[in-house]
Amino acid sequence: MSPGTAPDTSRAHLLAQARAAREWDLAVIGGGATGLGVALDAAARGFSVVLFESDDFAKGTSSRATKLVHGGVRYLAQGNVALVREALHERSTLLANAPHLAQPLAFVMPGYRWWERGFYGIGLKMYDALAGSRGLGPTEFLSSAQTRALLPTVRARGLCGGVKYWDGQFDDARLAVTLARTAVAQGAVVLNHCPVTAMLRQDGKVKGVVAREALGATDGAAALTIAARCVVNATGVWVDDLRNMDRDPGMAEKSAIVAPSQGVHLVVDRAFLPGTHALLVPKTADGRVLFAVPWLGKTILGTTDTPRDDIVREPAPFAEEVQFILREAGRYLDKAPTREDVRSVWVGLRPLVRHGGDDAGNTKRISREHTVLVGRSGLVTVTGGKWTTYRAMAEDVLEHCFERQLLPRKAQGVTARLPLLGASQRAGVSMTQAPGEHLYGSEAALLHTLPGATNWLWRDAESGRGALSEAMVRFALRFEMARSVEDVLARRSRLLFLDAAEAARQAGAVAAILADELGAGFDAAASQAAFEALAAQYQRLP
Repeated sequence: MSPGTAPDTSRAHLLAQARAAREWDLAVIGGGATGLGVALDAAARGFSVVLFESDDFAKGTSSRATKLVHGGVRYLAQGNVALVREALHERSTLLANAPHLAQPLAFVMPGYRWWERGFYGIGLKMYDALAGSRGLGPTEFLSSAQTRALLPTVRARGLCGGVKYWDGQFDDARLAVTLARTAVAQGAVVLNHCPVTAMLRQDGKVKGVVAREALGATDGAAALTIAARCVVNATGVWVDDLRNMDRDPGMAEKSAIVAPSQGVHLVVDRAFLPGTHALLVPKTADGRVLFAVPWLGKTILGTTDTPRDDIVREPAPFAEEVQFILREAGRYLDKAPTREDVRSVWVGLRPLVRHGGDDAGNTKRISREHTVLVGRSGLVTVTGGKWTTYRAMAEDVLEHCFERQLLPRKAQGVTARLPLLGASQRAGVSMTQAPGEHLYGSEAALLHTLPGATNWLWRDAESGRGALSEAMVRFALRFEMARSVEDVLARRSRLLFLDAAEAARQAGAVAAILADELGAGFDAAASQAAFEALAAQYQRLP
């Protein structure tokens, strides 16, 4: 692929490749952080790879993170030095490989007790030491005046000073889409809106999958039968559903290995936290961590950690979670945010790993907050972990494939210095600013060649910055595999996550552009209506 060109991600091309008669080295199920990381790593090593995502890339947990690339300060407090060291290494790698989508961010911990600045500051100095040459900036002890200068809206009464330290910030959904496109550039076939419906099994072993094209194909043409030497289940909180596809008729369901936990985020205007520094409260009234993070021109407040029994595509917040976030934010900000100030509320389900399981005698290892389990059939399941370490998780999955001789061992570390599409050595615009062309990196030049490059559908009201153009919608369709209004406004643009009411207002214009690009087979009215219903949920507080 020559510089300045994009890989062919047209659906017709990808489907034709998937339908070609062959045995693939690797079939990956799940288009979130982990699955996309595995697909990219394997393709970069020279394996033939096909990936299926039942909905859109990062539709689930992987688009609902707190948007932080971090080493895990709280793990340091728990004494888990190895985990922190690895995460800091991966933080540096991600910031280098995708500087247009991941950048350093300074955090300030305000202290309201005389001992807090010294206590937390010493721990953060240890954090710096573990980062070593990969550090993003030194930890600094701040006076009350310095803390107020960096956090102008922090509560002044009782402030004893603060501590400033550095971590990273990113755009999770756009990073997922970029991983998918980079995997295609490395030779993989990745298909969103293509759920896996069955496992192919022979003599008790998994030999491939059956998937279904969910976008407009007739029943006869919708099925894709894929033979593969190795199958990886990377479906996050849904891994147990896939594990239960891999069992003999009449066999009891397998015990669940995932216990979902819910994290809620509220988005308010930038005015609640102007500037470029995030606020971190290490211990709230009930012992949890609270963030107030500037992101794409708004402020994210969160998060919670609430167990739940059901697993749904669009989880809703519990009333007590919303009350907790607003109450705790009000304890640290001059102006307490209210329910009326919330522009968008979104919820992610974390796949917390249960210890135990019923695959005794098979390879199971708990490592770096994630679990890789290889069943008797050879099905490889990976779950848990976090965005920061997605690349290391992918390497670990492939190592399991090599150890079990599901794949032949090939070169290691190929993604450590693999720039993702759009990466540029030029300094990018801060991720704290309103979304715009800076998120495209070196592909902004390609964006400018499309119709509507100066036709702005939405400008951020607080900054006046052009944030969504007609050309961005066309880019999402032509190069980023978007196929619905939701795909565009939730994950190529992040407007749904920033201002759900504004996203609903833009749905008609986006649907019209999709109709122009996709032709008569696209039902613009249905796509618009479905998105407007979703946007209403992101505006609804219990």
